[in-house]
Amino acid sequence: MAQQHLDPTDPTATPVTGEALAGYLRAQATEFLRALRQHRETGATAQGGTEGSVDAARALRRSVRRISGSLHTFRPLLETDWSEALRPELAWLSGTLTMEHAYEARLERLLLALHRLSGASGLPAQTAAASAPPATVGSGRASVLDAAALHTAHGASGPSDAAAADRGNLTVGAAKAGALLERQLTLARTRAHSTALQALGSSRFHAVADKVAVLASEVPLTGAAPTTDLRPLAAAAEERLTDAVAALPLVTAGSPYNAEALVHGLSPDPAPHPQDAPWHQVRLLLRLHRYAREALHGTGGPGGPVDVRLLTAGQALDRHRDASEAAAAAAASARTPRIAPATAYALGVLHADQRHEVEAARFAFQQCWQKQTVRTS
Repeated sequence: MAQQHLDPTDPTATPVTGEALAGYLRAQATEFLRALRQHRETGATAQGGTEGSVDAARALRRSVRRISGSLHTFRPLLETDWSEALRPELAWLSGTLTMEHAYEARLERLLLALHRLSGASGLPAQTAAASAPPATVGSGRASVLDAAALHTAHGASGPSDAAAADRGNLTVGAAKAGALLERQLTLARTRAHSTALQALGSSRFHAVADKVAVLASEVPLTGAAPTTDLRPLAAAAEERLTDAVAALPLVTAGSPYNAEALVHGLSPDPAPHPQDAPWHQVRLLLRLHRYAREALHGTGGPGGPVDVRLLTAGQALDRHRDASEAAAAAAASARTPRIAPATAYALGVLHADQRHEVEAARFAFQQCWQKQTVRTS
C-alpha cells in the first residue's frame, strides 16, 4: 500500500488526528519491548556484547528517541502529568545507552585519522612505539599549542627540511598519541558499559519499561486529541527548525575553511567550542522534525520510507557532531600531564584535522539545505 506524503503546512491535505499519534507511539513502544527482550536474550554482559546485543541496544535507543521526541512535539495532545514525568526518564535512558557506542566510534574515528595523517603502515595504537622519545615536558601540561610551537621552531630550516621534520614528528608522535587515546577512551567506554548495565538493572529503568509497556496498548491522550489535527504541531516543529537554520552562519559555512574556528580550537581553554552549539541544536530540531513527519505519515519502522533530503542533511549534522566531539577528545588528551612533545604535536595535528572535518560537514549541510530550499520554494 502506497504511503501518504502529507505536507503539514498544506491546509487542503487530509487531517491527521491524535489517533495517528496513538498508533505511532504504540508502534514505537512495541519496538522498545521487542528490542529489550532481544537485549536480554543475547545476554549483553561483556563489553561490546554480541552482534545481536549491539543491534538490540541500537533499536532501544531508536525507539526511546522517537517516543521522547513525539512527547515533546505533540505534548498538548497528551496527558500533561504523564508525559512530563516520562520525558526526562526517556532522556536519561537514551543518554545512558548512547555513551558506550559514542566512545567506541570516537576512538575508531581518531585512530583512523591518525593512521591517515601519519602514513603509518598500521593503526597508530598498534604501531611499535619503542622509537618514540621519553616524556620531557616535566610536570607542566602539554596542550595543542605545542603543535604550533614545534611547527614554528622549524622556521630556521628550509621548507623541505621543515616538512620532513613535521612528518617525522607526526609519525613518531602518532603511535604514542594513538596509545594514549586508546587507553583514555577505552577506559571511558568500559565505564559507560558498566553504567549502562547498572541502569538496565535498576528500579528506575524498570519503572520506565513498565510505563512504555502500558504505552504499547494504551496511549494517554487528552479528551480532544482523537479529533485534533496533528499538522499544526508538526508545522511548528518544522518552523523551529527553519528558524534555527536561518540563525546559522551559513555564509561562513559556504567556505570549506573557517580559520576563526581553527584558531579558537587551538586555545588551551577546555570549554566547548562556541560555534558548535547552534549546529548541535539544529541537529536535534531536525530529528524532531523527522519524527513528527513519521507520525503524520504512519511510518517510523526500520524498513519504512524516508525523506532522502532530510536524511542527507541529518547525516551531515551527525558527521559534524562526531568530528566536533573527536576534536575535543584530541584536545583533552593533549592536556595530559607529562606527555612527550611529539605526542602533543600529533594530537595537535589530529585536533586540527577534526576541526577541518567539522567545517566540511557544515559545508555539506549548507549545500544540501540550500538545494532543499530551492526545490521546495
